Amino acid sequence: MLVQQFFVKGIAHSSYILAGKERCAVIDPRRDTDIYVDAAKALGVKITHILETHLHADFISGHIDLAEATGAKIYAPKSGNCEFEHVGLAEGDNFEIEDMAVRVLETPGHTPEHISYVVSDTSRGPDPVALFCGDTLFVGDVGRPDLFPGQAEELASKLYDSLHSKLLSLPDSCEVYPAHGAGSLCGRAMGAKRSSTIGYERKYNYALKIPEKEQFIEALTTDMPPAPDHFSRCSNVNREGPAKLKTLSPVREIPPSEFFALAGRTDTLVLDTRCYEGFGGGHGPGSYSIDLGGNFGTFAGWLLPPDRQVLLVSDSEAHAREAVVWLHRVGLDNVLGYLEGGMFAWVTGGLRAAHVPQLSIPELHARAREDAPLVILDVRAPSEYESFHIEHALNIPVQELRTRYPELDPDAETVLICSTGHRSSMGCSILKQHGFTRVYNAAGGMTGYNAAGYGPECPMCSLSWAGKAGRKNA
Repeated sequence: MLVQQFFVKGIAHSSYILAGKERCAVIDPRRDTDIYVDAAKALGVKITHILETHLHADFISGHIDLAEATGAKIYAPKSGNCEFEHVGLAEGDNFEIEDMAVRVLETPGHTPEHISYVVSDTSRGPDPVALFCGDTLFVGDVGRPDLFPGQAEELASKLYDSLHSKLLSLPDSCEVYPAHGAGSLCGRAMGAKRSSTIGYERKYNYALKIPEKEQFIEALTTDMPPAPDHFSRCSNVNREGPAKLKTLSPVREIPPSEFFALAGRTDTLVLDTRCYEGFGGGHGPGSYSIDLGGNFGTFAGWLLPPDRQVLLVSDSEAHAREAVVWLHRVGLDNVLGYLEGGMFAWVTGGLRAAHVPQLSIPELHARAREDAPLVILDVRAPSEYESFHIEHALNIPVQELRTRYPELDPDAETVLICSTGHRSSMGCSILKQHGFTRVYNAAGGMTGYNAAGYGPECPMCSLSWAGKAGRKNA
């Protein structure tokens, strides 16, 4: 028995190959599935099973494409009422893959239809050795139960039962393989480690140490982070069966003049994936700014209207195609193409560009101390803002600017700040779409503000493991 993990940064998604000598299963596959086909070939095994733990909310699953590529059967929760050909599984169902015995547990809570797979390596003994628990149990956390309106308390109650009556009955030595890790919004406080054991989680997981169900329900339904917009869409797409990638229109290079004409239509949007300083230097008027180097997939799924066709501006063809992969992962399939020659071709073609001035942190600090009014808008999450913020700064999380921009004066000088400059650049692009003309981005964000000595050191940024991850998710 062999377990191979595949981790997608940004959405912090883990999928797995569970392999014997000749056959294997792929568990909770991502949408770009060639990686599993190549891995199985390298291992010398055939993919015969595709196992879904639940209808994923934060990404589009690859079960349909992988089944077509390999001929493998899809196994999914029976209660999920999936509309594609599959084997529906419920509590107590069992099947075998060579010497591996797989037992199904129904573990609702994160979602109503959730199941987990308990695996025993019968060549060595009957004890469970691996648990593929999807989003029920994480390293250091448990799945959030608040993704379905009006069902949070009911699902939290079911999650408590799934954990205490089922998963914690497994032996302490059983290895835990969750579908997400640190950085995912499917939980609240996941650890950076990507696998664990039942015994370790029993001892150290804060949620499992809450003794009473009522306390557990309150803890898991209070002060949860906001859920991105695409969470409410992806589950249904996965239930219906997503479109096969090969059926989507090919992404093409679009000359500047044609791109300009397409950008002027009401059914399109322009998404600029360059670094925020590049976007600030010059971009197509009305563009969204979502830096490919940041948490691109999550914020694309969160901010972009799903009914619009996407036109991409990138530094290179490779970056444009990488952006397309991410857009497909979060269910944004209608990508028309990318700007041929990038912004260089745009400006040398004589087309108008818009700008967002970048304020360095010392400049911002000096401006904030002047008598002339300067609106400082902090677009981080409320918990970040409350931990430390610039005096008199307003707080509107970036995703809420789409509807709360009328609270601001479009004629006022407004500088946006986040942790590093990524989210604030997104916010600048949203405000400019609504007629704000005097908008600035605080390059370096609160990380730079603290480094310059104007505030306390950011606890997350000071962790040795978090430096790069923090920049990626800022």
